[in-house]
Amino acid sequence: MTRLVLASNNAHKIAEINGLLEGAFEVISLRDTGITEEIPEPYDTFEENALAKASYVYERTGLMTFSEDSGLIVPALNGAPGVFSARYAGEPRSDERNTAKLLQELEGSTDRHAYYQTTICLVGRGAPVYFKGTCEGDIATAASGDGGFGYDPVFIPKGYDQTFGQLPAAVKKAVSHRAKAMAQFVGFIKQGL
Repeated sequence: MTRLVLASNNAHKIAEINGLLEGAFEVISLRDTGITEEIPEPYDTFEENALAKASYVYERTGLMTFSEDSGLIVPALNGAPGVFSARYAGEPRSDERNTAKLLQELEGSTDRHAYYQTTICLVGRGAPVYFKGTCEGDIATAASGDGGFGYDPVFIPKGYDQTFGQLPAAVKKAVSHRAKAMAQFVGFIKQGL
């Protein structure tokens, strides 16, 4: 079985990705490789940040590594929170404070269109390979539901009338930005590395 490092120790993200992989290959976390430090994400694009994280791990372990960088983009806020989604309300990172800031920024706005975007970068076999996914939707006026993580309690995916925080996990697994990118990634892996 192909063994890959996921350049993350985010337990929510690792669990979500492992659920999407359905045993296609073995994924180990940063912690499993002995890397415990925070990997910088200094760039303004998801692509650059994903490449930086995957390259950092690959250079230290020699193992094929994939990294994912994602965020919520709200056109009415000039693309914010974007690459700063996890730390939109500053440090320490807090999903609740980030969501509260987003709702405050959109207060009174009739344009609540938003989309999640993700970029996966695979490093370790020739040139880096990228896989991208988006999930269109709108921002609710208040948080609802306790499922998911991040902005899920305020994000209503297109075609639904509930937030990812309210919808069953199976719905998110089927329509999320990460699910779309991971489907491409798994297809690539299954073709043989």
